[in-house]
Amino acid sequence: MRFRDFHPNIKIRLVESFVSSLIGSMVTPFMTIYLAMHFGAKVAGLLLLVNVFLGIGMSLLGGYFSDLFGRRKIMLLAETLRLVAFFMMMVSNSPWFESAEITYAMIMLNSICWGLAGPANDAMLIDVSTPDQRSLIYSIGYWASNLSIALGGIAGAFMFENYLFQLFMALTIAAAGTLFVVYFFITETHFPKKVEVKPLQHVTQIFGTYQSVMQDRLFVWFIAGGILVLSMEFQLTSYIGIRLSEEMPTQQFLFWEIDGVKMMGLLRSENTILVALLALFAAKLIVGMKDRFVLVASCLIFTMGYAALTFSNQIWVLFIMMAVLTIGEVFRVPVEQSYMAAIPPDDKRSAYMAFGGLQYNLSMLIVSLTVTLSGFLSSITMGILLTMIGLAGTFILYMISPQLDIRKLDAEQKAV
Repeated sequence: MRFRDFHPNIKIRLVESFVSSLIGSMVTPFMTIYLAMHFGAKVAGLLLLVNVFLGIGMSLLGGYFSDLFGRRKIMLLAETLRLVAFFMMMVSNSPWFESAEITYAMIMLNSICWGLAGPANDAMLIDVSTPDQRSLIYSIGYWASNLSIALGGIAGAFMFENYLFQLFMALTIAAAGTLFVVYFFITETHFPKKVEVKPLQHVTQIFGTYQSVMQDRLFVWFIAGGILVLSMEFQLTSYIGIRLSEEMPTQQFLFWEIDGVKMMGLLRSENTILVALLALFAAKLIVGMKDRFVLVASCLIFTMGYAALTFSNQIWVLFIMMAVLTIGEVFRVPVEQSYMAAIPPDDKRSAYMAFGGLQYNLSMLIVSLTVTLSGFLSSITMGILLTMIGLAGTFILYMISPQLDIRKLDAEQKAV
């Protein structure tokens, strides 16, 4: 299976996503600093919290409307609004006019766009791919995402402070290009029956749709296991970073003196570089292995690697365990996503993708709680707690893996 064998929609979205993510990564990670500069740290935290919940709500709505009206229509709406948002951000941070309030309003509009388009994008990819293609598709997407974030983050760190207007201009041009591509080159992949639905009926249908999703116990347990495992990854820049900054003594590494803060930065860089190097090969390396074995083994390796990072302060141990857990990560992601693609029924695919998209937000909620607990518990206790969280997620995935294989086999037979 090669890139050129994919459906045109997939090839277009992979290339477009890389370019958009590259430019977006020059700006998005630094918007917290922007808000803190203009509104203060406390207000900025509340504004970001509002934005997170807005994104969650719009993702659920996006999943529902994508199944009801079709993928392409929702994507076109989202990309049009995104173009407006980035254009207004550019105008509001120009040499002639500046408004932090308008900028934040457009940040909220951009969150609405991501919420609307995300489930439609994910569902469209599944619509036009076969089960045997998906591991490679997800591996390419994962590699491209990490590479674009790494390159964009480096460029943004040097440009954000002095070239914000130019960065927003680049985002506006990228958004215009994306809208052009979606309108002229992306084809519809989902053709629901036309049904007249009154506005109030949408409310009851939305609740009914997600109630039926939550009644799929296999899917709910799959998401729960994924949340617990994924929360380990986010600990690096939260609890683990805090612990290293407080506990790790300054050590000599080659020609440099490394303290805890620098160590966290080096570990993040190591992870990003290794993902970029290994992700493309992951799909080929696991050919012939059972998906359930790869999923459980990779989650276990991933968890134990992060467990070591919660205890050790030795540079070489930290570097080695980061390499080990990254191997688990690049094997886990494509298999986990291929299971995610196999579980949903065809008529509720976007709704399932929207619900699955809550993994990120709920994982961050766990991270917030563990950071709070770290103020009351010893580092050893915290290390044990975080290890148990990761192992619990791995155990859940182990217990449901036979049913996951059955569901995936059914999906493959329907695709034939």
